[in-house]
Formats: sequence, structure tokens, C-alpha cells
Amino acid sequence: MSRLDSVIRRLTAQRDCLGVALDRAPDGAILDIGLGNGRTYDHLRESAPARDIWAIDRAMNAHPASAPPDGFFLEGEADAMLEALHTRIGRGVALVHYDLGIGVPEEDVPLRASLTGGIANLLVPGGLLVANGAFEGMAQLPLPNGVAEGRYFIYLAE
Repeated sequence: MSRLDSVIRRLTAQRDCLGVALDRAPDGAILDIGLGNGRTYDHLRESAPARDIWAIDRAMNAHPASAPPDGFFLEGEADAMLEALHTRIGRGVALVHYDLGIGVPEEDVPLRASLTGGIANLLVPGGLLVANGAFEGMAQLPLPNGVAEGRYFIYLAE
């Protein structure tokens, strides 16, 4: 499979998983970890206009049309920003989208493991985590039809 076909499959899986999660998510805010260019943030904003949507990244690199409003972007290392968000809103997040990493398991797996507790502390009971990689110790939900196993993940907070 070409790298172009691979990214199309990944983005389709991401969109489909977010759609399922948005339909199931309880009341609460949304958090996008790994803002990047802002495409996913923009999709979440369009799909859930009544919810507060927070974003975390090391630096603001989003397209101006896809950037969060002032006060809803936390700039810095994810672990510190998760703590900062918890200080602001407590356990008030209904849906987390996690898209960090470089595609190298030796680096991505420890990063996810180090952030699991901070993410769990933000999620309301019944909240959902949609992620580009596997999280250990969380209850995995079935994927939407057409999403290949291991391509994307949906987890339920307890």
C-alpha cells in the first residue's frame, strides 16, 4: 500500500471513530491532544459546536482558520498541559482525541503510557478516548465498520 493510501485510510478511520465517539459521548468538554495543523480540531468544532473544545500541543502551528480561541489552547509538553487543564476544569472532559507520536513504537508507546493517568483524570465517567495508538489498561470499544483493527482505537473511561 502506498503511503498516500495509508494516510487516507488513517484519516478515514479517525473521522469514523470520532463520529461514533461524538454520538456516544456524555456531557462535557472535548480535548484534542496534538493540535498540529488544526484539521481535527476544526472537524470537532463543526461536529460539536455547543461543546467547549480544548487543544494541547507543544507549539501553535494550526492554520489560522483552524486555531482554538484564546484561552482554549494549552501550549507546552502534554503531561504539564494535562495537569494545567485538570486544574482549570477538573474531571470535565467527555471526549479526548489523542494524536501524538511519530510512528516509532519505541518512542510512542512510552509517551502514551506516561500520559494515560493524566488523560484518565480528565475524563468523566463514561467518557471516551479516541486514539491513534493503543493505550494499556483501558477498556477498548469495538471499531466502526470498515476501520481495520489496530488502525485507530476507541476506549471507555470507567
